[in-house]
Parts: sequence; C-alpha cells; structure tokens
Amino acid sequence: MSNMNPNGKYAPIAEIPIQNRVWPTKKITKAPLWCSVDLRDGNQALVNPMGIETKLAFFDLLVKIGFKEIEVGFPAASDTEYEFIRRLIEENRIPDDVTIQVLCQAREQLVKKTIECLKGVPKAIFHIYNSTSPAQRKYTFNKSRDEIKQIAIDGVKCIKSCLSDEDRKRIRIEYSPESFSMTEIDYAVEICEAVKKEWGCSPDNKIILNLPTTVECSTPNVYADQIEYFASHITDRDSVIISTHCHNDRGTGVASAELGLLAGADRVEGCIFGNGERTGNLDVVTVALNMFSQGVDPELDLRDIVSIGEKYTEFTGMEIPPRTPYAGELVFTAFSGSHQDAIRKGMAARTKMDKDALWDVPYLLIDPHDIGRQYEGIIRINSQSGKGGAAFILEENYGLSLPKAMHPVLGAAVKEAADKAQRELKASEIYDIFEKQWLKNASNLKIVDLSETHVEGKSESEIVETTLCRAVVIWKGKQISIGEKGNGPLDAFSSALAQTPAPRFSITAFHEHSVGTGNNTSAVAYVQITCEDGNQYWGAGKSTNVGRAGIDAVVSALNQIS
Repeated sequence: MSNMNPNGKYAPIAEIPIQNRVWPTKKITKAPLWCSVDLRDGNQALVNPMGIETKLAFFDLLVKIGFKEIEVGFPAASDTEYEFIRRLIEENRIPDDVTIQVLCQAREQLVKKTIECLKGVPKAIFHIYNSTSPAQRKYTFNKSRDEIKQIAIDGVKCIKSCLSDEDRKRIRIEYSPESFSMTEIDYAVEICEAVKKEWGCSPDNKIILNLPTTVECSTPNVYADQIEYFASHITDRDSVIISTHCHNDRGTGVASAELGLLAGADRVEGCIFGNGERTGNLDVVTVALNMFSQGVDPELDLRDIVSIGEKYTEFTGMEIPPRTPYAGELVFTAFSGSHQDAIRKGMAARTKMDKDALWDVPYLLIDPHDIGRQYEGIIRINSQSGKGGAAFILEENYGLSLPKAMHPVLGAAVKEAADKAQRELKASEIYDIFEKQWLKNASNLKIVDLSETHVEGKSESEIVETTLCRAVVIWKGKQISIGEKGNGPLDAFSSALAQTPAPRFSITAFHEHSVGTGNNTSAVAYVQITCEDGNQYWGAGKSTNVGRAGIDAVVSALNQIS
C-alpha cells in the first residue's frame, strides 16, 4: 500500500446534477466587472496590515489601474478601517465612476456602525455574508439548513431596517454564501433566493450574489458546473449579478475564475498578484492579461506592470515570486539554448514587420513591451544556455553582431565560465569574456608597431592600389620585423605573417560592421582563418580604423590557437 494512500480520509466533492452543460463551448469575449479586494481580504492576510496612509495610496493605485468597484474594509471591526473609509469620503477621494464596497456581518450593532461610516458616500456596496457549508453548519453554528437560511434573511432585514429611503438609492447589497464551493448546490440556490426575495431587486437595481471558492476544494470544471447550475436555477436572472471570489488552495484559482466566467458569472473579485489568506486570493492581473493575450480588452490598465509591482511590494511588504505569470522577474527570460535561439530569431523577424503585426514570437505569450517590460532581460545566460543566447546578449547590450558561425565558439566560452561560476552570468560578464578571449588576447601574437603605405600603380586598363605593410610583432615572446605588399591592409599584413613562425593560414570568412554613432563610431571585424592542418579559428577586432579592425581580428584568431 502506498504511504500516501488516503484510505477513505478524504472524499471527492459531490457531483453537480447538470446535464448538457454549455460552458465548455463558450469563450471569454469581454471583460467582467472587476472588484479589487486588496484592501480587505488582501490586507487581513498581511503579517503587518497596512496603515491608513498606505491604504489611501493603494486605493489611488487601484483607481489608476481601472477598478470600478473596490472593497475597502470592514469598518465595524476596526477603527483604522473606519477612519480610512471616512477619509475616502470626506476628502472626496472616490471618483464618480468608482463604487466602494464594505464588508459586514449581519448584526444590528455592526450594521448601524457600517451605515454610519458610509454617511455621505456617493454610492456603495454593502457586502453581507454567512457560512453555509455542512461543516460550518455542524461545527461552527450547530444549526440546521433552515436556521442558517434564517440567519441570512434576518441579516438582510437588519440592513433594510437601518437604511433610509435615501440610503437605498446609494447603497446596493452583495450577499455571499460563504464556503459556497462546499455547500450543496440546491441549498446555495435556495438561500440566495431567500436573500434576493427579502432585499428586492430589478434589472435597474441588481443584487450581487457572490459565489466564493472560500476553500478551493475541487477541479475548476466542478466550480464551472456549480456556477452554470446556479445561473440557470436562480430566478430573475436579469436582476442578478453573479460574482466569483476564488481562492487558490489547489493552485487553480485562475482556472476556476476563467471557467466561472464561461459558465455565466458576470463579476470577478480578487487581488492584484493574488495576495490573500492561505495560498492566496485570485490573481486578477493574471486573469486580465490572459484575456489580453487572447485579443480581449481587460479594461484594466496594466501597461506598466513593473511600477505596479513595485508599488504593491512597497504597500504590502510582499514580494512577487520570480515565476509569477507576466509580472515575475523571470517570466520573459530564457535559459535554455533552444528557447534562446527561437526567441532571438522571432524578435529579429519582428523588426521587419509592422508594429501591429500578429504576435507570434516563440515562447513569449505576449509582447513584453505591452506591459512595460523590456527585451534586455529576455535571454539570460547560465550553464544551460545555448550558442545563440550569449550572441543575443552582446548584440542587444553592446551592438556586437557576431556571425552565426561564430556563435558556437562564443557559447562554449560562456558556458565554461557559467559552469565554473555555478550561477547566471550578467551581460557585463559575458562582454568581459568576449573582450578577454578575442579583443585583448595576446597569448601568441602581439603587434608592437604597424604602418602602412598606399601605392598607386597602373595595369593595362586601370589604376591599381597596392598597400605596403610594415610591422613589428612578437610571436610567442620573440620580436620579429615583417613587411609585405597586398591589395589592402589586411591582405598585406596576412601575407607578411608568413615571415614569422605563425601557422600558415587563409582567411575563409570576413564580417564587419560599425558600432556607435558620430565621433564614437568604431569598426568591428570578425575573421575566420583556416590553417594548413584544417583547423579553423575565429577572431575579432575593434578599432576606430576600419583596416586596423580587420588586422586585429586576424591577430585575435591566431591567439585562439593553443
């Protein structure tokens, strides 16, 4: 028997009596109503809850992102939250198109304090809840289904009794059968029907029925079945806003919310970056950008995800894990060599396309620029990186466009350094490797002095320019004076090297490009030499003089010979 055999200790969630379900055929085609609960659920999950000034700043951030409904606190439970909400109202911090939401248990004293806190608010949502699952009924309340339903009805009556006719124009109600995910589905419909009937609603004055996975206890498809069953059995559907509030106990909170939308939900409650009790609340950023990646406007402004993440960390003290979708430090990086090569080629191809061309870069779900991320960090180098990754780094950060045939030798040198360091290499370290190995390597050959003279002559039909090269070089510690003619500085110098003990070679590849602009422009040359024994070596040279860059590249190639 397996050591992990549950042996009957845990039971699967009850099946939902639904046939001919339609949610599997649906697609998300528009954004839901979003409600941020960062200032309530998110705040209560912090080791050090936020103070008033921090909450005010966080509220402003949520407004800037585009949330139109924001749960701001439990004013009857905390003086800090009460004062925070009063400042929002008295200092006119709530935009006309934003509705604040407050949470409260349905007890008269608490309800009255909450209504008092909302005095002067342009509009608000009063969020009331009670637990409805069998375990809660059994252990927490020791009450029957009918008794639990009566608690909900009495709670709504209590709220109504504390509201004036004018209050009813400004304040809507949201009801949550807490632990909906573990409540019998027929009973969830029954208790919500009772609440709806007691409160009253219409297409112009809808009630919000919030159906939370207070504890995520099943696969997301079961939650979708629960939502579809509820949506098809609740009466006056056009007077009801069905809301989701997903937690992440099984790690599928995002999927549950998405499938809930397919099943008929209209609204999503959650936190940016998924902060919340236990394993967290729904990550609204992930759901929104998932929509964006499918061509749907999420109606939230996440174009600068970096600064949003920095503010979130500042306000909450919580870090965003590096592999968090879209926002994590490493989500737009690639360590694998094959991934790096594909990304590099895809990015290069896009430079020749219209900026609005369909996005199809391998391994990157969306364009990082769309959310304020940069390309510099897409490819990072460690011992698992391939031949193209280091070349991409040099090109993106230093403008060095190495020939493709040179990528393997660069990659090998960088891989060796990463293996030795046992960590990721920075871009500057990769450049240092290239500079040491190719631009400043003088292990075999070094130029002490170099001059060239251009001589014009005539052939039978045209003027021919010949270059005379004279040099003093050191080959493996021995100084030698050399000189030869050629059709250019590189040809003349290469021919002159035959007067040294250096191996005989021919140039089999030559590439050149410029780096920089204006007075800071330099030429970079890459040369492949093939020696008489058949071995090939790459060299690189950089100089403000075009001819000298090619000569230095030949010297560099000869210095690769061990």
